[in-house]
Amino acid sequence: MRGGTNMAGLYLEEFVPGEVIRHVLTKSITESDNMLFSVMTLNPQPLHIDFDFAAKSEWGKPLVNSLFTLGLMIGISVHDTTLGTTIGNLGMTDTAFPHPLFHGDTMRVETEIKSVRPSKSKPDRGVVEFEHRAYNQNNVLVARCTRQAMMLRKPA
Repeated sequence: MRGGTNMAGLYLEEFVPGEVIRHVLTKSITESDNMLFSVMTLNPQPLHIDFDFAAKSEWGKPLVNSLFTLGLMIGISVHDTTLGTTIGNLGMTDTAFPHPLFHGDTMRVETEIKSVRPSKSKPDRGVVEFEHRAYNQNNVLVARCTRQAMMLRKPA
């Protein structure tokens, strides 16, 4: 228990630049995950939802929607980093998908703390810059993203 809450997230002062957090949660991607996400986001890209079309692509099968990959990568990191201690995301930059995910792949994630700085205008918060990296079951990098989040400081 931190700061009188039952939240698992870290406060600004608990982040150490250079630290790498290897998240315990993993997720195997199902066809249903990919279809549901693509339909929910109104993304008709046939590489994600049309097996015949995808079979004729260079990949030979459907690709997992990259925005699902991004969301899952960041979501997996939440329990160990920002659960209940973030005020909000400020931005995401340098997002890349160097290798696709496919149905049946299992994603694991690690997060490196790139920088930590207190707010200049509000003493109860600060900014943490994270680099999230996602890998498939063969340890191939499938996604990475730099994310800036406004984080709470420890209560006095």
